[in-house]
Formats: sequence, C-alpha cells, structure tokens
Amino acid sequence: MAVARRVVQLGANCGIRLSKSQGINASKVSAALLIDRSLINAGSVNFYSSEPYKSSAANKFDYRQISQLAKPNGKRAFLVDTLALVRRLEARGVPSEQAEAITSAITEVLNDSLENVAHSFVSRAEMQKSEMIQEANLSKFKSEVQSSQEHHFSLLQRELEKLRNDIEKMRSELRYEVDKLTAGQRLDLNLERGRIRDELANQNAETTNLTNKLDREIHALRAQIEAAKYEVIKYCIGTLVSISAVGLAVLRLYT
Repeated sequence: MAVARRVVQLGANCGIRLSKSQGINASKVSAALLIDRSLINAGSVNFYSSEPYKSSAANKFDYRQISQLAKPNGKRAFLVDTLALVRRLEARGVPSEQAEAITSAITEVLNDSLENVAHSFVSRAEMQKSEMIQEANLSKFKSEVQSSQEHHFSLLQRELEKLRNDIEKMRSELRYEVDKLTAGQRLDLNLERGRIRDELANQNAETTNLTNKLDREIHALRAQIEAAKYEVIKYCIGTLVSISAVGLAVLRLYT
C-alpha cells in the first residue's frame, strides 16, 4: 500500500512538473486518485477520480471513455479518469493538446511505476499459493521425518531385540559350556581320586605284604639262629665232655 501511494505521489509530482513547464499553477492540478487495496493485492490496480465530471454539455460535446489514454498490458487494466483530468487542466487554462500530453505522461509514469511494482512484488494469491505449497512441503517433510523416525525406531527395536536374543543365546551357550567343563573337570577329578585311591590301596597292600614277608623272614632267621645256637652249645658241650674224658684218661694213665 505504501508503494502504491508512492507511485501516486510520483505521478502527481510528474504532472506538477509538467504543469510548471507549461506555466500553469501547480496547486490547481490534482489527480485525486484512489487505489483499491484489494485489487492491488490481487494483481490489478484501479484508479478512480474523486470528482466526477459534472458538465453534461461538455460530456456530450467531447465524450471520451475512461482510461482512453492509459496503456493496459495483457494481464491488468489501469483504469484512470483521464477525461476528468484533461477537463480540469483545460478549465485551468491549459490547451487541449498540452492537457492530453500531461495526462498521457502521468498515465505512462503510473503505468511504468505500477509495472515495476508488479514485477517487484507478488500478489496475495501467489503469496497464499506459495504459503500453501510451503505448508504442504513442510507437512510432507514432517510426515517423512516422522515416518523415518518411526522406521528407524522400529529398526532399532528389532536390532535391540536381536542383540538381546543373541546375548541370551551366548549366555546360555556359555553357561552350558561352563557346566560341561565343570562336569568334565569333576569327572576327571573323581576319576583321578579313584585312581589315586586304588594306587594307594595297592601300595598299602604291597607294603603290608612286604612287611609280612619281612616278619616271616625275620622269624625264620631267628629260628635258624636259635637252632644254630643250640647246635653250637651242643657241640661245645660234647667237646668239653670229650676233653674232660681225655683228661681223666690221661690222669689215670699217669697215676
């Protein structure tokens, strides 16, 4: 709206400058244009005169259509009450050709300015369309992000469940291996204990046998020693008796 006002002021200033160049009082020249804001936002600008043309005789004498001197493009029509402006300039003493030239210059300036404004700014419909497209893209992006998050969350949950199952499986396998190893070690230990017990029993039996054998041999040696002792004593006694008998016999011979 401020841009449109600036354009109108620019057109009025151009008209005033042209009027000054023709020697006309600038305060008497007024374009008094109203801009419909809704039509500006929609992409078209309409200009209306604030003072309708009142002279029916002059209207019959030289009737002109509204926006006769304007140059509308293909998309927008700039409706300017050029006839009223020309009549007012003529009423102030401006010749008809100069009044039409001033009005044409003002209209061209307004058309160029509004064309620049139209190229520089977008309409409300285009803005709303762009906003709708942005909102649609944003909602689509949000839905894609949400679906991606849900998908990744479900994948993470599945991976977590898979890891939990793998951990439980490894734990059960490890427990089974530990139990198996413990059972094997216990079995080996029991077998080793049994073997050691058997070896100790065998060694004890052999020791007992050796002890008994030694005892028997010792008893036999003792018996042999006793028998030899008796034999020695017997031989000693026999020897003594023989010596005594020989001695007695010798004594008898010498006596």
